[in-house]
Formats: sequence, C-alpha cells, structure tokens
Amino acid sequence: MMTPALPGTATGCQSAPVLRERGQREVFCGLTGIIWLHRKVQDAFFLVVGSRTCAHLLQSAAGVMVFAEPRFATAIIEERDLAGLADCNDELDRVVDRLLTRRPDIRLLFLVGSCPSEVIKLDLARAAARLSVKHAGATKVLNYSGSGIETTFTEGEDACLAALVADLPADPSAAPALMIVGTLPDVVEDQFVRLFADLGIGPVHVLPARRADAMPAVGPNTRFLLAQPFLGDTARALEDRGAVRIDALFPFGAEGTTQWLHAAAQAFGVDEMHFRRTIAPGRERAKRAIAHSRAALAGKRVTFLPDSQLEVPLARFLATELGMQPVEVGTPYLHRRHLAQELALLPADTLISEGQDVDRQLDRVRAAKPDLTVCGLGLANPLEAEGLTTKWAIELVFSPIHGFDQAGDLAELFARPLRRRDVLRV
Repeated sequence: MMTPALPGTATGCQSAPVLRERGQREVFCGLTGIIWLHRKVQDAFFLVVGSRTCAHLLQSAAGVMVFAEPRFATAIIEERDLAGLADCNDELDRVVDRLLTRRPDIRLLFLVGSCPSEVIKLDLARAAARLSVKHAGATKVLNYSGSGIETTFTEGEDACLAALVADLPADPSAAPALMIVGTLPDVVEDQFVRLFADLGIGPVHVLPARRADAMPAVGPNTRFLLAQPFLGDTARALEDRGAVRIDALFPFGAEGTTQWLHAAAQAFGVDEMHFRRTIAPGRERAKRAIAHSRAALAGKRVTFLPDSQLEVPLARFLATELGMQPVEVGTPYLHRRHLAQELALLPADTLISEGQDVDRQLDRVRAAKPDLTVCGLGLANPLEAEGLTTKWAIELVFSPIHGFDQAGDLAELFARPLRRRDVLRV
C-alpha cells in the first residue's frame, strides 16, 4: 500500500507529551457552524435562541444580503425574558408557529441554544419535543447547543450532527453500508461518492444528507468514515447506535485521501489491485497539483494556533507532502483516538498543545519566529504588524479542501501568504 514517508521516529508524536493550557481564548462560538450547515441541508432551518449579538454574528459571518431568504434566524431574548417577566416558552412557540406558517417548506427545524439561553436555563430539548408533537407530519424539531461557553466553533457542527444521530432510523439491513460523516461541499461529496461507487463499495450514505427525508439509517452493520476531525460527540453517538468507525487518516492531500479511501476499501474487502487502479488517476492529479506549491513551502517552519480542530491533520499534510517543519501544532481539543494515525506522521520534535492561553502561545510564536503562523482573524493582523506572516485559519474551514481534486488548492492556501510576503519585500 502507498503510504507517506514517516518523518521523525517510528511513532512520531503519537505518544508525545501534550502541553495543555487553559486561559484566554480567541475562537468563534459554535453558532458559526450554521453558516455551512444551512447550505447543506436544503429544507432545514436553524433558529438560534439568543441575543442581538448572536444575530449580528450570524449575519456578518454569512454575508447574507437583505433581499436573500436565508435558512437561519435568531429569536431574540429580550430584557423581559432575562428578567423573568415573560414566559420564554410561550414566546418561542409563537415565533416557531409564525416561522412555519410563513415557510411551509421547512421539514427540519433546529432550535439552537446560545450563551444567553443557557444562562437563563431555557430547556430547548423539552421545547423541541413539544414542538415536534405540535407540528408532527410537517416539520421535525430538534435542538442542540451552539453556545460559545468552553467550546470552539466547529463543535457547533458536532453538536448538530450528534442530535441528528439520535433521531436517525434504525437500519434493519444485514448488509454492510458505508456512511461518510461530516459536512462537505456538494462537489467534494459527489467526488467521494463516485470514487466509492467505482471501487464497488455501497450503499454509501452521507451525514448530513442534503434533505431531511434522506437522512441515513444506522445500525450494527453501518461502517462510518469521519471526514472531519472535530466530530467526537457524533462518533460516540454513532457507536452508541452500534455503528463501527473505520480508523483512517483524514482526506487531506494525495496521501491522506489515499489512506482514507484505502481504509474503507479494506473494511469492505476491495481487491488491492482494483483499488490501486481506481484511485491512481486522482492520486496522480493531486500529486502534480501539490507539486506547484512545494518550492514555496519545503523547508519552511509553520506554527498552528488552536482554532478549528483541523490543525493536526493539516500539519501532517504539510509535513509529509510539502516538506514543511511544524514547530507547534495547537488545537482546541485533541481527540487522540481519532488522530492517532495523524500524530504518528508528525515529526517527533513537534510541540503538540491543547487548549489555549493566548498570551503564552503568542510569546512562543514570537520566540520561534516561524515562516508561517496559522491563526484566527483576531490574531493575524497584530502578528503581521510585528513582521510575521500569517494564514487565516477560518479560510480552511470555508474552502473545499478535502479529496484529490482539492489537494492543489489546499497547498496553495498555505503557499499564497508566503508568496505575498516575498512580493512585498521586493
């Protein structure tokens, strides 16, 4: 089997000590996940129960124009609600009734908790159950928390998908089925589904599906591949339903995507020669596309500050396929079981940090002076002003970066800031 060259020791960072920090954090809240989730599930609606600040965050993050018809909104918690002068449940029922009357196309409604709704202890789980009964046959109502209290923003998707898993129908089939888990752009999802069909793997389902009535069934014969590394609660919920996770690298780059597909092929008994023939064209396209950025990135040092939980597999991609040297790979939460293969491929001298203490991490960045620092928007401009080159981490979440045909674009996202720096220095 084709595998990326292993840098460092035989286990890389798999058993390396982890620097755990707890302090001031610089991340978006879980409500941000709505921005990509509402585009994916086409007949779903996300109703945030929160403050005007929540509404402003979503509106600015989504860039929705005033004449658009988005599939999200905010039920504003006013001062009367916070003071206990109004019955929040009655008001929420009125908002939902008005919404579903105006938008009868909504088949799946998520009540999304926020910091304000959690502070006043509004029980959205009970509200969702009540409203599901009230609107049975027309709209299913689920809930999850998008609160920014002790979470990072990609956990919004994790909470949403975990809520979906609890509501998935049981799969009575005795035949194995594959489930791809994680929100992907439609074009990337279609590429993966075609590849699995060419490999002879099927049936293949995707969570989340594009429509509420197409959500997959789950059971003991379900085998699932995580497409995103931040879906810890979703994976546990699927395993509680009897599904089995296929352990694999994440599908970033030519080698990461090859390993991800190969893990599924092995689980479904695909002939090795057939596998190699099937994936060879895509793998070669990806390697050629990546090569265009290698000259700009090889030998360069990179630091990841914690943001999205994509940091570990992206650092592996940069190290093994582009020759970069990770200095520090920080991540908000480290799922060691899901990332074991990724950690094994990182150079052994890489510092792995979990959590965030912004001041201490910035001190380490200034001392190390990496060629590229991948960080949140709020830290990028100050670091640029100090002469450091940065990459906005949020762009890695909103861009199609999975799979063979996106591998070159992924490499270019890291090469572009360095090229810009070189041009400005001339």
